[in-house]
Amino acid sequence: MSVNQQGFSLVEVLIAMAISSVLLLSTARFLPALQRAATGQTQQQTLEEEVWQRLLAVARHLQRAGFCRGNCTGEGVTLESQCLRVRWDSNLNGVWEEAPPANADVTGFRLRKGALETQRGAQNCSGAGWEKMTDPDFILVDEFTVERHSRSGFAPEFELTLSAHLASRPEIKASAVYSVTGHNL
Repeated sequence: MSVNQQGFSLVEVLIAMAISSVLLLSTARFLPALQRAATGQTQQQTLEEEVWQRLLAVARHLQRAGFCRGNCTGEGVTLESQCLRVRWDSNLNGVWEEAPPANADVTGFRLRKGALETQRGAQNCSGAGWEKMTDPDFILVDEFTVERHSRSGFAPEFELTLSAHLASRPEIKASAVYSVTGHNL
């Protein structure tokens, strides 16, 4: 019994290598673009989550604004240009305390130099001692607005807007709008 074995010819091997090389080169050009797209999408999602987290943190304070378990005097919400101050009786003692800052019942939020800042015990929207809620090396906040909408017979509604972009890639932007009702006002 004779066994007749034949392999690939040199021409066939060279053709197979040429086709494989073309496929490998096309894949090598496609993968970096795919990686850039995936990185950009991840950065976009991270930015959107950051914007929503900061917006919802401010909204929680607005929902509590005006709450008092006693006889509080003054306004529960003070709006200024790119600045918001809210008061609520966090320790349930019936008074809106403004000092010392560690025990204050007033919290301020403002946009300053591309960062959203907060301060407990904020007496006004200027001055020092404000803490950054956002990292300007990561994101730059372009817009922070709070609009009060009042309708007769209903609690006021506040519309919050926060827009930002990545510091390293300004083309990646995110914006969020959220409405909250101030039931205690």
